[in-house]
Amino acid sequence: MIKNVRRLAMVCALAGAAQANAAWPDHPITIIVPAAPGGTTDIVARLVGEKLSTALKQQVVIENRAGAGGIIGAQLVARAKNDGYTFLMGNIGPNAINYSLYKELPYKPTDFTPVTQVIMVPNILVVNAKSPYKTVAELIAAAKKEPVTVGSSGTGQSPHMSAEMFKQRTGIEATHVPYKGAGPAVAALLGSQFTFMIDNLPSSLGAIQDGKFRALAVTSAKRSPVLPDVPTMEEAGVKDMVVTAWFGLFAPAGTDMNIVNQMQQATSKIIHDGPIAERFRALGGEPGGDTPKDYAAFVERERTQWKDIVQKAGLKQE
Repeated sequence: MIKNVRRLAMVCALAGAAQANAAWPDHPITIIVPAAPGGTTDIVARLVGEKLSTALKQQVVIENRAGAGGIIGAQLVARAKNDGYTFLMGNIGPNAINYSLYKELPYKPTDFTPVTQVIMVPNILVVNAKSPYKTVAELIAAAKKEPVTVGSSGTGQSPHMSAEMFKQRTGIEATHVPYKGAGPAVAALLGSQFTFMIDNLPSSLGAIQDGKFRALAVTSAKRSPVLPDVPTMEEAGVKDMVVTAWFGLFAPAGTDMNIVNQMQQATSKIIHDGPIAERFRALGGEPGGDTPKDYAAFVERERTQWKDIVQKAGLKQE
């Protein structure tokens, strides 16, 4: 009798859990963007969020929580309820570089469940179109003779770390000028407030195409199809500098894997669909869509790789 009661209770519990999962989502989902509007993280989140709203039949709200190199937004998601209604549009900064850059962080890798990579893009070295520098070689030569400054979307983000790698590979010095996101950094370079920037390609692409920025080199192994006349760093004379920036979804740790898998599958379908895939490629990127397991392994490799760059640059934030 007792065994039958226990069995019935277990069946009811499993049925209730299955019903709860089947009901997801039954109210709006929030995707936190740990960066200011206008940057690549924000652009990608809004493109995907719009399509997810249709696919999941629930509104997907994009909420920008910029600041502290992505820490503010990442911490918010790390502490959020793991009920499947809060996600992070993470990136290489808060989800890989920050772990070795900061002495202490208000979150750790195990606070997140990786969902899927959304897009991978190269970075690009740009100067204001009014700048006298027309090649990477000219910029390097000038930096060895006079003070130059390099802007970025924030300390610890891939543009900042790409600039540190560039300094290591070329032997130049450049004072770092961080901004609260790619949008403000792009606006500052439009106003010639610093010498150069190595930005995520989508953030600067519009200014390049409008003739306001001059693109000197991309950090990908091959030239970008959207800017075929722009050389790679290797072609520009900078050896061993291949960098790709990535953006992807994370859920708070402990989120039901049925929900995580549903989110991964919906996102993967969206980003490989014609319009979004074409839009991503127009931004110079490649869509992701990998499984949570594969994405977790990728993020772990990225944390290890960037630790070496941080240590060689002697960077450590309080």
